Formats: sequence, C-alpha cells, structure tokens
Amino acid sequence: MAKIVSRIIKTRKAPTPSAPYSQGVQVNDIIYISGQLGTDPSTGELVGNGDVIEEAGRALDSIKGILEEAGLTMDHIIRTTILLADIKDFGRVNELYGKYFTKGTYPARAAYQVVAVPKNGRIEIEAIAAAGGIEDQAKL
Repeated sequence: MAKIVSRIIKTRKAPTPSAPYSQGVQVNDIIYISGQLGTDPSTGELVGNGDVIEEAGRALDSIKGILEEAGLTMDHIIRTTILLADIKDFGRVNELYGKYFTKGTYPARAAYQVVAVPKNGRIEIEAIAAAGGIEDQAKL
C-alpha cells in the first residue's frame, strides 16, 4: 500500500482560523484549501463594508498566500468552489476571479448561491491545488 503523507499549511497571509479547521492541508500532491472569506488577516474583520468585489479579492489573496506557503501559485489550482450570498454578483466576481489565473489555465469551478456566508460575508471561496510539475496536455 502506498504511503500517505499529510501536512498542515499555515501562513500569516491568510486569516487565522477562528474555528477547528486548517487554512490548508496537503495530502501527498494535493492541497485542500479551506473556504476563505474576505477577511483581513491582521484584524480578522471582513473588508469592503459589504462590497462583494473587495471581499472576493481578499479571499483570493488569502488563497494565494496559502499556496505560496506551500511553494505553489494560483496556476496550481485545479478546482474552486465559490459560495455567494447573491448569485447576481457572479458576473462581477467572475471578472475579478479571471485576473488571478494565467489565461487558458483556469481551474474547474462551481458557483452557488447559499442562504448565508459566515460572518455575514458576501462570498467564500475554497480551492484544491496539485503540487509537483503540471503539464498541459493540450500544449504537448
């Protein structure tokens, strides 16, 4: 049986969890990033006074920081899930979201409207990334 190697990923570039979960967990070559709100890592408070774009940018910056701690970039993300307080915000969030990735290497994604986001936020984003060398088969 293959050996499974796990490690917890922690960084100051993302908010410290206020509940029993980790910012990220790496299991072999897969990194699971917990849902990130638009929370300022230094204050623990939501940014943007209800502005979904400011919250989305902060959440994506937190994900980026967690990946950097693991030695990876946003282009290592293979899947994201976006939870929105209002699906009508999807178009605006999508425009910002696309700027965080190299064009043509976008991850798989799902987006949902939910009844509530923690801390009365407007958005939460979680991600799964793959470590190691990523080859784009389309370019071979």
